[in-house]
Amino acid sequence: MAGPQTACDQEFGKQGAGQNPDMLNAKLWDNPCPFTFRINYLALLYNTPLYTWIQDTYGLKRPEYVVLYSLALADGGSARDISRTSGFPKNTLSRAINRLELMGLIEARSKAPGGGRRQALHLSQKGWRMIETTRPAFEAQEKRMLTVLSDGERQMLSELMSKVVLGAQDWAGDLPSEAQIAIEGKPQ
Repeated sequence: MAGPQTACDQEFGKQGAGQNPDMLNAKLWDNPCPFTFRINYLALLYNTPLYTWIQDTYGLKRPEYVVLYSLALADGGSARDISRTSGFPKNTLSRAINRLELMGLIEARSKAPGGGRRQALHLSQKGWRMIETTRPAFEAQEKRMLTVLSDGERQMLSELMSKVVLGAQDWAGDLPSEAQIAIEGKPQ
């Protein structure tokens, strides 16, 4: 069985599982960073059971499945492309890609058009069968997660989240100046 991401993931999100209900309200409404809390909370509730199922059923670790899923969406992508869009470091993805090749889930690498060291990655027929078997569970979980929203609200949420994702290039990877100020003013 796959280990949870954190010690309390198995109980995370379950009402009455020893979590103080005031904590959820505080994080929703009294939090100076409410957006990131909501994103992380929903992602954890969505990802943990799905990736645990993938590991327990198919023996794939999360980075390995992320490679497969990414290639199902953008055939011919590279490890760098997957790293940029998933947050996994290139060395983690390199190990995942090597294992997926050994398992016959992706084809042997080939040079990508345009030269350089970039290698195009492609799912094998076995990899496509894995995606076709598993993707419906991911889709069903997302559908369950969004049932509280109307069609219009789902569309609006999708558009707003896309706007935030596309805007990330302006801030991701750097700490704000307030962090430097806090470091300089840190008690010794």
